[in-house]
Amino acid sequence: MKKHIGSSFESFLEEKGIKDDVEPRAQKQKEILAEQIREAMERKGVSFSALAASMGTSRTVVYRLLDPSDTGVTLETLSRVARALGLGLKVSLARAPGGGGHAGLRKTA
Repeated sequence: MKKHIGSSFESFLEEKGIKDDVEPRAQKQKEILAEQIREAMERKGVSFSALAASMGTSRTVVYRLLDPSDTGVTLETLSRVARALGLGLKVSLARAPGGGGHAGLRKTA
């Protein structure tokens, strides 16, 4: 059964004309997440293999989590890595630096 329906997030960003604005921020956020995961692994003495086993996944997934350029991580994967490392996961939206306009977004009636 297919888990994901519809176009990719990247296609959505392209359609709205904001891909070039969002992509660099997403990569910076992924760099921060990857560093947090790596630090937690080091603090707890957890190897790639042990983390993958604890998450019920492959080492390849762990390597992608730690790759700052791979911004295609899912909330499910982040939740699993947090759980495996004994951490919580907090996801929130905040105003973008510089006023955070509504590029490509419109209010609906």
